[in-house]
Amino acid sequence: CLLNFGEGTRFRPEGRAGAVGYLVGGRGQGLAIMFHMMNEARMGVGLGAAAIASRSHLLSVDYAAQRAQGRVAGRDKAAPPDPIVAHADVRRMLMSQKCYAEGALALNLFCARLVDERDTAEDERGRAQAELLLGLLTPAAKTWSSEWGLVASDIAIQIHGGYGYTRDFDVEQLYRDNRLNPIHEGTTGIQGIDFVGRKLLRDGGAALDLMGGRIEDACRRADKDERLRPYAGDLASRWQEFRAAARSLQAMDRDAALANATEMLAAFGHIVVAWLWLDQAAAVSGLPGRERLAGAKLAACRFFFEAELPRVSRSLALAVSTSDAVAQIPTEAFA
Repeated sequence: CLLNFGEGTRFRPEGRAGAVGYLVGGRGQGLAIMFHMMNEARMGVGLGAAAIASRSHLLSVDYAAQRAQGRVAGRDKAAPPDPIVAHADVRRMLMSQKCYAEGALALNLFCARLVDERDTAEDERGRAQAELLLGLLTPAAKTWSSEWGLVASDIAIQIHGGYGYTRDFDVEQLYRDNRLNPIHEGTTGIQGIDFVGRKLLRDGGAALDLMGGRIEDACRRADKDERLRPYAGDLASRWQEFRAAARSLQAMDRDAALANATEMLAAFGHIVVAWLWLDQAAAVSGLPGRERLAGAKLAACRFFFEAELPRVSRSLALAVSTSDAVAQIPTEAFA
């Protein structure tokens, strides 16, 4: 769609074709006011991306269970082909999708809970803490969900093979729909700048302290389960690594701190989703009658920690790098 302003069909200020504008906030506060106005929309984008990723995953699970191709190593070559879900690489892709889709959903549901707590907490302190934590998590809910939800949709096309990009199956449409989410309501780069510039550099770390408290609580609970204990230690270490990187950014020149803000947000998103997976696995561990659910949560938690969480160290190294390799790229290098 196209928005037209100033064609003069309704408003003619001073007798000329134009539009009437209203100043929201003070002069020079445009970006901050814009983010305040679009917070709900950003969370809506994250939830939409999680929903599309979830459908991409469910369609992939169904297709992988039905599509017969190849045989698992060791099987009789004369035997009928196995469904592709039996192959290790397909199982890896399906679990990646599950971690992205359900991780994004958990992140957005937690943010929704904070919205409720901001409005209904019993005291002002509780409402203020919910508001502070929600502000910290909003760019992650939008960006992590839209970036990795898109990856889940991309994997769906891969699992469907040659059919994946045809209209015979829904996944090509889902990919195109999900491709919009990293772009609108603030691109990924803008969310990174908001996260570092406004959330890390301005508030003195108060929101990070709240987030750290949630992570510490989850690690203490998980540490009681010997299956989850290694992941509790890993998460605690990654969080300390993130806090150290945040302190490094606070000591930098502002332009240098923002140069790789997207990587800082990427690391934060992965840490938060790791926390959510660990918290879920600990919550259902040992529940009577929920063994299947507990097994699924444990498998996803293990996969995310072993296959995904190592990305954090690389992103943090880039985020605090003082290299001018990006800033000094000559324009002609893009030709």
